[in-house]
Amino acid sequence: MDGKKAMKQCCKLVLAAAAGYGIYVCHGYRRIKDRQPLQIQKGAKQRLLAVETPYTAVSYNIGFGAYTPEFTFFMDGGRHAVAKSAQSVRRCVKGAGKAAAKLRPDFVMFQEVDLSATRSHHVNEYDLLNTCFLHYDHMFAVNYDSVYWLVPPWEPHGKSLSGMALFSAYPLHGAVRRKLPVASDWRKLLDLDRCYTMTSVSVENGKQCVLFHVHLSAYGHDQTVRRGQVDMLAKEMQRQRRLGNYVICGGDFNHDMCQNVEQEEQQHSWAHAFPRQWLPEGFSVAMDTIPKQKQRQMPYSTRKTDIPYDPLHSCLVTVDGFLISDNVICEEIQVVDTEYQYSDHNPVKLQFRLRSEK
Repeated sequence: MDGKKAMKQCCKLVLAAAAGYGIYVCHGYRRIKDRQPLQIQKGAKQRLLAVETPYTAVSYNIGFGAYTPEFTFFMDGGRHAVAKSAQSVRRCVKGAGKAAAKLRPDFVMFQEVDLSATRSHHVNEYDLLNTCFLHYDHMFAVNYDSVYWLVPPWEPHGKSLSGMALFSAYPLHGAVRRKLPVASDWRKLLDLDRCYTMTSVSVENGKQCVLFHVHLSAYGHDQTVRRGQVDMLAKEMQRQRRLGNYVICGGDFNHDMCQNVEQEEQQHSWAHAFPRQWLPEGFSVAMDTIPKQKQRQMPYSTRKTDIPYDPLHSCLVTVDGFLISDNVICEEIQVVDTEYQYSDHNPVKLQFRLRSEK
């Protein structure tokens, strides 16, 4: 009898703990307010962008500093949710920063940059990246500030304060964070907050080059969310183009940016074909403007992390890249092969010029 009572008591405690955790998750859920102005840290030595001059932009998802080639992620069917150590995080973030700096970018956009997170041992990754780009303007936008997640049970992902960092060799103006639509039903508790940022750089002809930086949702087949995010981004890009500005949008789109995908039902939830038909007139995926044979020759920008990186067996997709307006000319776009030494992504490098317009 005592054993049965003890078992019942134990079950009650487990249920109470589960209920308490559920209340904590629901109470802790919040979305970051829309139209938040972002602080720009000054450091750029250059002045105005020139037309018909080559410039370089880089986008790089650094995977919160956890993804060594051996790291596998639980949401992909792997095992891990937390980086091996703080030392490993610092090595990966510094390595990613140096790899991007070596490309001598005029603009560089980093995603999955943690300020303080269980998964990255509370290393401030933004501070580490700053050391690689000393003479740049830079800004940071919080993408999500999550509650403490107790999944997976063998290695809880924990709490994450994470976002996106942008560095510019030219002075930035008027930075703002815009929140993107996410799931509105109970799934919102599992769907991380999402945003894009918008800022601009002055051009010698009196116009602005407007830079959008985005990290769209992953792990979802909800077309309503996908359509809502792309439509919101597209409308603002179109508005800026109608004002006569140049528009460049870079980041992790969590869609396959190449035009070589399989049937929709066979796609991963983070790699649906990018919906080119949802883009407004006058906008293109930068990759589409180069010959298809060169697209096929490029390395891929990310790996599925169900297994350690294996060039022969890992599932590889290009989800990172750039969208450009018709007055921005893509001279070259390249996925830089780092062999996934510092992240589950490779950096993508865009060389472009701004078309002279009267």
